Amino acid sequence: MSGSKSSDGSFARAASLPPEAHAEHPLGLTVHTLPQAGDAVATAQRARHGRWKMLGVLMICAAPVIASYFTYYVVRPEGRRNYGELIDPQRTAPALMATTLSGAPVPLDSLKGQWLLVSVAGGDCDAACQKHLYLQRQLRESLGKEKERLDWVWLVNDSAPVADALAPALQKATVLRVDGVALNAWLAPAAGHQQAEHLYVVDPMGNWMMRFPAAMDTAGAAKAKRDLERLLRASSSWDDAGRPAKP
Repeated sequence: MSGSKSSDGSFARAASLPPEAHAEHPLGLTVHTLPQAGDAVATAQRARHGRWKMLGVLMICAAPVIASYFTYYVVRPEGRRNYGELIDPQRTAPALMATTLSGAPVPLDSLKGQWLLVSVAGGDCDAACQKHLYLQRQLRESLGKEKERLDWVWLVNDSAPVADALAPALQKATVLRVDGVALNAWLAPAAGHQQAEHLYVVDPMGNWMMRFPAAMDTAGAAKAKRDLERLLRASSSWDDAGRPAKP
């Protein structure tokens, strides 16, 4: 056949060519260049550089969160500490019968339903007592619209008469006379101090839960205000101004 003859002729011609001719016409196969060692090193370096760059971006984004955790759990800045001492366990108001200055009987637990800032002193009310009464009034007024959730209370722990001159300063205070011995079982001073040296915080359920340091001055009162604000803010979801109506 003509095709076979043509093929046979081609093969014959190719076979008759000298070796030099074959060298001028190599086989038509494509061989890809193998990667060089330098290229592999450069690729690895670019990959490492990209990973470090990504890690740097993640660290920048996470820095505020890391800083806040470190500050809260390790540094514990001064602003997070209470000025007042938390009482643990808390002490519930005893079932005592108190009296008003006019002699009317009042159950002590009738004070429940409000936050209380309490001072304790005899009826003669010396200079330290008067200073506490002033600080109690000022602390309550400084709370602004939240002041209606806090009552300031003076518990008179003896039978001494209260001077009429104090009456104008006590118009917004709750003043009750309570048996001093029984009161000692509820409100206690810090070691080495007297009961009358402190101001006490009682929650709306009648639990004594905080005691401010003895001999509190104006600077201390500013810190006490922050404690009271935190307490009121933390209890805002369940505590309302005013005592609940009795059935």
